[in-house]
Amino acid sequence: MRIVQIIDSLEPGGAERMAVNYANALSEKVEFSGLISTRKEGLLLNQINKKVSYLFLNKNKKIDFKVVFTLRRFLKNNQIDLIQAHSSSFFTAVLVKIIYPKIKIVWHDHYGISQDLNLRKNLVLKLSSFFFGGIISVNSALKKWSESYLWCSNVKYFPNFVSDLSNTDEKILLKGVQGKRIVCVANLRPQKNHNLLLEAASVISNQFPEWTFHLFGKDFLDSYSKQLKKKVKDLQLQESVFFYGAVNNIGDVLKNFDIAVLPSLSEGLPLAVLEYGLHKLPIVATNVGEISKVIISDKYGLVVESNNLNQLVQSIQKLIENENVRIEMGIELSKFIQLHYGQESIIKEYLFWVDSVFTFKVTDNSLL
Repeated sequence: MRIVQIIDSLEPGGAERMAVNYANALSEKVEFSGLISTRKEGLLLNQINKKVSYLFLNKNKKIDFKVVFTLRRFLKNNQIDLIQAHSSSFFTAVLVKIIYPKIKIVWHDHYGISQDLNLRKNLVLKLSSFFFGGIISVNSALKKWSESYLWCSNVKYFPNFVSDLSNTDEKILLKGVQGKRIVCVANLRPQKNHNLLLEAASVISNQFPEWTFHLFGKDFLDSYSKQLKKKVKDLQLQESVFFYGAVNNIGDVLKNFDIAVLPSLSEGLPLAVLEYGLHKLPIVATNVGEISKVIISDKYGLVVESNNLNQLVQSIQKLIENENVRIEMGIELSKFIQLHYGQESIIKEYLFWVDSVFTFKVTDNSLL
C-alpha cells in the first residue's frame, strides 16, 4: 500500500498534527508513506519522520493548475494508491483525481464545532464527496453528519491517536514555580473559551498565589487575542498568566506541568486531552464533543459544564489541594489513553478498513 497525507499547512493544530501522526505511523507499516502540505509549512515540519516522503506545493490560489499537475506528477512517479485528505485539503485531492482517475481519496473530517452540525452546509464538499472512496470522522457526531449529508456511504469513525515524540533540541523557558503550574494547550480561537480560563485564573491566583497558568497555542494576533491580553491586564494577572504561542513539540512541554485544563465551548475529540493524558496530567475539561468518552469518571479527570465558572474553579481547586489525587488521576488516565487511543491499535484497524476503499463504488461513475 502506498499512501500520502494532504493537509493545508503544518502549523500546530489538531488536524495538522494528525496528518503528521498518520504519515509517521504509516511509514512503519506500508510500502510508501508521504505527506504533502498544500499552502503553508510550519513548526510541525520538524516532526516528520525521515522515512516519510515530503512535498510542499506552495499553493496560493483556490484553483492552481500548476499545483494540481505537480501533485499528479508526484503521485504518478511514486505510484501512490491513496490520498488521505485532511479537512479542507479535499478540494486539491479532488482536482487531481479528475486528471488522474485511478487515485483513491479518503477524506478525513476534523471539524471541531460538533454542537452546531445542523448549520454546517458546504456545497463544494457535498459535490466533492462523489469522488471519495471513504470518509474518516473523528467523532460519532461527525460520522452521522457525513452519512446524512454527503454522497459517500463508506464512513468510518476513527478517534484521534497520540504518539510520544520527543524533540530535545527545543527548550522552553517556563515561568512560575516548579510543581505549581497549570497548562492549557489551545490555539487562540473563541471556541476554546480562554476568557473563562482567565476568570478562573483570577479566582485561583487570589487563593493560591504561587500557582500559575501557562497558555500554549497559535496566536493569530487578531481581535480575540488582543481582548485576552487586555483582560489579563484588567484582572492584574500579569504574574499569573503567561502566553507562549505555538511550540514545536508540545509533548516535551507537558512534562513540566502539574494540572491541565481545556475550557472549550465546542470540540470534536481534542488531541490536547489525549496528549495531556499520555503525559500523566490530571485534567479539568468542559463536557463538550467527546471529552466525556475520554474522561469517563472522576478516576480519569474532572468534567465540568461548558462556560460554568464555579465548576471550573472548584475542580481546579480540588486538584491543587490534593496532590495524591492529581498523581493517581494522571497515572490512570495515561493507562486508559494508551489502551484506547494508542497508535498501534488504531493504525491496525485503519489499514483493515482502507481495503474497503478499493472495492467501494462512488455514487455516479460517470463523474470520473
